[in-house]
Amino acid sequence: MTPNLPPVTITGIGSVSPYGPLAGLIPQRALEPTAITAWTSVGPRRAFLVRPFRPASVVPGLKTRRLDRLSTWALVASSLALQNAGIDLSQVDKSRVAVVFATAFGCIELTEAFYLSAAANGWNGTDPSTFPETLASAPAGHVALFHGLRGPNITVSDKHFAGENALIQAASLIRHGQADITIVLAGDAMVQSLYSWYEVADLLSPACYNSDPLPDVCDSNAGFIPSEGVAALVMESPGRKASRENVRPGARSYARVGAGRWASGGQPAEVIRQMLGGSVPRLTIFSGNGAPCATSPTTAIAREISGDDAVIVSPQLFAQGLAGTGALFHLILALSSQVISGQALLLGTAADSGFAALPLELL
Repeated sequence: MTPNLPPVTITGIGSVSPYGPLAGLIPQRALEPTAITAWTSVGPRRAFLVRPFRPASVVPGLKTRRLDRLSTWALVASSLALQNAGIDLSQVDKSRVAVVFATAFGCIELTEAFYLSAAANGWNGTDPSTFPETLASAPAGHVALFHGLRGPNITVSDKHFAGENALIQAASLIRHGQADITIVLAGDAMVQSLYSWYEVADLLSPACYNSDPLPDVCDSNAGFIPSEGVAALVMESPGRKASRENVRPGARSYARVGAGRWASGGQPAEVIRQMLGGSVPRLTIFSGNGAPCATSPTTAIAREISGDDAVIVSPQLFAQGLAGTGALFHLILALSSQVISGQALLLGTAADSGFAALPLELL
């Protein structure tokens, strides 16, 4: 853990994903892409999709008639994470509860609908009530409004490291005394225009079009399978969670988060070693942008930092299919596998965007 900086504790997990809406860890089971039926295409198309569900059956009283799926999922995932953390918001200062949301494409469903309407009917023929919901920050705003939160409200986006940056920002808010509790969320939804762009860019795996075996995460030329969903974590200040034993009744501590770092250049191994302050992670969790193969640059960085005996958790195809926002799911899936406890490192790399790293202590 980073020296001289108090850790921030992850106390709650919630998610809406192809695994369904869940409070807590995601059960370890195989996941297959499903056929897309929401739009017509020439031949089959597959992706890791969230199956339809009634939000009010998961979160009583939740009204989502005017919301797109991303905002709806954010409301459900945040509610499940708070439930999992055992937090009663009526008993806390809501001005000290922050929301940090990471997304690559924002409310893309309503954005797509708005522009298609403009193309068909002209700008004067669009629905003005739809436009505010096209803002990327809309899901974070809805989470704050639904829960009555008055703390900092931040939306971040990054081509590769939106999820990692959200985690770093959320922990920073707590460390600098701007919040006692932070709900950090990350995710995106899939629409036809985005899927079509992936196709035109020739980025998709052959498994998107048939029942071929799923691609190997180590094969950078195999393409990927698009995904959708939202993950949420509740993070609390050291004063609220001083140790694993010193917790609220019924609550749990999943991990402690140190001070992370994002950099667009430099020598990742050297920068990360300085950030770690001499501690050596026993576990590296790849957050998707670098394949953890024996010869990959990402693995070389991890080995240089931790040595040959460190355990490496591979990215899973589902989380890898979330462009830039899969880090929270990678972390949740790694916690679900409980490979090892102790010092760990969440690491994402990209050839054209540097790296993001977050030290962890898995409990």
